[in-house]
This record gives sequence, structure tokens and C-alpha cells, in this order.
Amino acid sequence: MNLLSAKLAALSPSETFAMAQKSNELKAQGIDVINLSVGEPDFFTPNHIKQAAKQAIDNNFSFYSPVPGFLDLREAICRKLKNENGLDYSPAQIVVSSGAKQSLCNVLMSIVDKDEEVIIPAPYWVSYPEMVKLAEGKSVFIDADIHQDFKITPQQLEAAITPKTKAFILCSPSNPTGSVYTKEELKTLAVVLEKYPNIFIISDEIYEHINYISKHESISQFDTLRDRVIIINGVSKGYAMTGWRIGWIAAPQWIASACSLLQGQYTSGACSIAQKAALAAYTGDQHCVSEMRVAFERRRNLVVKLLSEIPNLEVNMPTGAFYVFFRCENYLGKSYNGKLIDTAADLAMYLLEEAHVACVGGDAFGAPGYLRFSYAVSDEQIEKAVARVKIALLKLV
Repeated sequence: MNLLSAKLAALSPSETFAMAQKSNELKAQGIDVINLSVGEPDFFTPNHIKQAAKQAIDNNFSFYSPVPGFLDLREAICRKLKNENGLDYSPAQIVVSSGAKQSLCNVLMSIVDKDEEVIIPAPYWVSYPEMVKLAEGKSVFIDADIHQDFKITPQQLEAAITPKTKAFILCSPSNPTGSVYTKEELKTLAVVLEKYPNIFIISDEIYEHINYISKHESISQFDTLRDRVIIINGVSKGYAMTGWRIGWIAAPQWIASACSLLQGQYTSGACSIAQKAALAAYTGDQHCVSEMRVAFERRRNLVVKLLSEIPNLEVNMPTGAFYVFFRCENYLGKSYNGKLIDTAADLAMYLLEEAHVACVGGDAFGAPGYLRFSYAVSDEQIEKAVARVKIALLKLV
């Protein structure tokens, strides 16, 4: 007799958290591990945001918050969407949750029924297909490799659509690839989606502020799609607030109401103190955001340069987020001390054990033959990590 539910049995563990845990275990043994596996800024939360949280404690914001979030925060999110994105939303269309991950799960659980299909471009963030499983839907993957900068074409999108398609998930800037869709590229996808009015578009924009090419472009800007686009965003990446756990959706009001209903039954409102910190993030000085972006861009240039100097790796130039997703296929099928490196996951484990550098194999992101490095670490750590990786790779025969 299986004591666990079938839903739980179908889930795969998060490879990113698994690698982070393994690296922490080695660190506990006194080993100098450089962790490039976790998607988390290494900066501290800006002081004015921390001060707002302290003030909220002193002001006794210690009671339950409204399920969809404090009104002043939702109003601030609406102003952000208007000022930064040119989008008109009302507070009733905003639902604040305990991180963008919960926001996304709320949406999928609210709109997807059993066996309905969700189109997901690959490489994809590890949790997308697992959340679709929880909603009892089916993931349909579209592969886009390094030669197309990991961005799908409108022809690929159209070919993936079936009568069972319920939603399409788009992540730009992308985790794990760092790719960013231009306005022109989004328009070509929008033209396809205009023909299918029953398909929802879930736009994951959590890396919005970490963009190295131009201002952020959202697929929600196209009026023909606005009544079925759900934006996923939050403060974790752009404001270095991962542990504060504040994410949100901007959606048609009936979807926002559905997500609020669902959230009200299993978590209720997000942390009151963290919401007041998020309010300060959106209403305070934005210089901290641009400072972090400049640092990430410098690190991106450094890691791409160093990786490009390693023989037989294929590296492109990511244009957003803080990841580089590079092809390592030429090192698969090789071995070290009689141990075969058969997959990218094997290679990631080898680099952890031999080079003491933690990263994640592309298998976890639906892209065998690739590795993901997070460059949300110091320049010095990047230099040291890539030097170790180069030595370890050249040992493989």
C-alpha cells in the first residue's frame, strides 16, 4: 500500500536545491566550495527596505494581512506597472503571495484541469513542469538550443498548440538561459496567440530588472492578449529579497479573484512585515536596482570571457538574469579515474567533487548536454571557480 499520494509520487526533487544542499554538506566538512548552483543575488537587501521592515514591527504590523495583500502594496504595484511598463491595472487585479513560486502555482491550480496541456519552452525553470503535474495537467515542451539563443520561434509555438492547450508559460529574462525576448520577437509570438483566444499566457517576469540590452518588454503590452495574460513578478531578484518571500500576479480580475480564493484556503495573506518591506522597495529610491544590475553585467562579461577560453565548450552571451547556460556535450562520454561522465548531471557532480564548484546539469532544465552557472557571486569567486573548472575538465579523457 502506497501511503503517499500519487501527486507527490509524481514530483521530482529540485535539482538546484539538491546541488546547493550537497555543496553545503561539503562546506560543513571544511571544504572550500564555490556555489554557482543557486539563483539568488549575493547582495544584502538595501538598507531602506530593511528599515521599513523594522518600522513595521515597531508599528505592530503583526496581525493577519488581507489574503490578496495590503492595499497600499497592491496600489504601489499598480503604479510600478504603469510607470515602468505602461500597463493599467487596478488593485483588485493584483494578488500578493509568499513568493513568485506560490503566485505561479496559484495560477496553474486555478486555470488548469486534468489532462489539459501547458506549453513550456525548454530550457525551462525546474519547477514549471512539476507545478503542471500538481495541477494534473500535461506539459508540452518546445526545444530551443544555443544556436537560437534558447528562444522559440512563432512556427514552433504554433506547431505545439492543440485543442487541449490551456496555457503557455513564457519566462523573459529567462532562468536558466539568461535570454531576453525583444519587443519584435514577442510580437511574432503574440500574432500566433491571437488566433487562439482560449489560451492563457503566463508571463514570468521575475528577472525584469536584470536586463542588459534595453528596457524590459512584456507580452502583456499587446492589447489583443491583455485579457488573458497573467504576469508573475516579485521582489526577490531585483531587490535582493529572496528570503522575504513576496511575489505577485497581475491578471484579469476574475483570475485574481480565483487565486485569492485558493490562497485563502491554504496560506492566507503573505507575511505582513515582508509586505511592508516590499512596499518600500517599490516606492523608495531605485538606485539600488541599477547598481546591482551594473554589477551583474560586469560579472556576466567576465564569466562568458573565461568560459569561452576553455576548449570544447560552447557559450553564448546571455542578455538578462544572472545565469550562463553553456553546452558541455564534448565532455560527456569521457571519464576520470575509471568513472564515466555520461550526462550533464554526472559532469556537475564531478565538478563538485573534483573542482569544488557547485553548478546544475542541464538535464534538470530539459536540456541535456548543458550546464548552468549562476554568476551571482563576486568577480573573485567567478575567476577562481572557472579556473578550477578548466583544470577539472582537462583531466577528463
